[in-house]
Amino acid sequence: MPNKPLDLEALATALDSSPFHQLLGLSIESLDDATQTLVMRLRYDDKISRAEGTGQHHGGVIASLIDIAGDFALIWQLGHGVPTINFRTDYLRPGINTDLIAHAQVRKIGRTVSVCDIDVFSEEGKLLAIGRGTYATAAG
Repeated sequence: MPNKPLDLEALATALDSSPFHQLLGLSIESLDDATQTLVMRLRYDDKISRAEGTGQHHGGVIASLIDIAGDFALIWQLGHGVPTINFRTDYLRPGINTDLIAHAQVRKIGRTVSVCDIDVFSEEGKLLAIGRGTYATAAG
C-alpha cells in the first residue's frame, strides 16, 4: 500500500491553490483511513446555479465536484497529483439551495490506474448524484 504523506492540512493547502477550486468554494471536511474515504464540501452560491432564480446547481458543477473529490482522495493516498483518465456522472435529483457533500471512496489503487467512487449528497443527506473516476496514478 502506498505511503500517506498528506494530512488534512496539506490537502487543504493543495485544494486552495487552484483558483477554480476557490471559485467553487471547495473544502475538505474529513478523511477516514479505515474506509479510504474523503469528504469534500462545495458551498452553494447563486453564481454556479443552473439558471437564475432556480437555486439548482449546474450539472457541470456537480460533475466537477465528482472529479475533484476523486482526484483528491487519491492525492491523499499517493502524495502526488493524478490526472483524470475518465469519469462518469449519474444525476439522480437536483441539488436545490444546498451545499453539496461528496464522499469519495478509493476502490483500487493500481500501479498505473486507480478508481474512486463518489456519492454526492445534499446537506439533508439526500443522494443527488453518483460518479466513478479513473485516474492515472504512476508518479511523474
